[in-house]
Amino acid sequence: MKRIVIILAHPQFQLSHVNKAMIEAASTLDHVTIHDLYEASPDFHIRVRKEQKRLLEHDIVVLQYPFQWYSTPSLLKEWLDLVLQRGWAYADGDRALNGKSLLCAVSTGGHEDSYGKKGYNRHTIETFMSPMAQTAHLCHMNYLPPLFFYDAHHATPKKIKDHAEQYRKLLIKLGKNKT
Repeated sequence: MKRIVIILAHPQFQLSHVNKAMIEAASTLDHVTIHDLYEASPDFHIRVRKEQKRLLEHDIVVLQYPFQWYSTPSLLKEWLDLVLQRGWAYADGDRALNGKSLLCAVSTGGHEDSYGKKGYNRHTIETFMSPMAQTAHLCHMNYLPPLFFYDAHHATPKKIKDHAEQYRKLLIKLGKNKT
């Protein structure tokens, strides 16, 4: 099985029914490691070498976070800035993440139809995800199609449970995939 690390970056995880359900589902899988950034770095002090070592120990990196202001939560952005160093993750040097895969598992408060030219966000969610796709490209990683959960603030328990199960099944499938 391929080893998967979930980098959970939710500043108010205790209030998120969606992300809690997803993490509970993922925690049942032996090939998955869950790393809560806000728990590990409450002071926003990221232990870069330790984080890089964690990435090296896994084949697939999942960034799980709520979509905030068309981007990631601030600690995840800080993590990306510090951990994916030039000469380690990209450019001249090791390219330590070469061949690994990146998956973004994103929850958003907006309805699915709010993303698009006619929606109030004016762009598709994929457009907003282009920095993540480019990050994967720069680091020579495989960018996997993101998993989205829309309208998180109004989701029914059944919809949340179904999504968590879909996430668990995706993690199993990714763990078994040859590529």
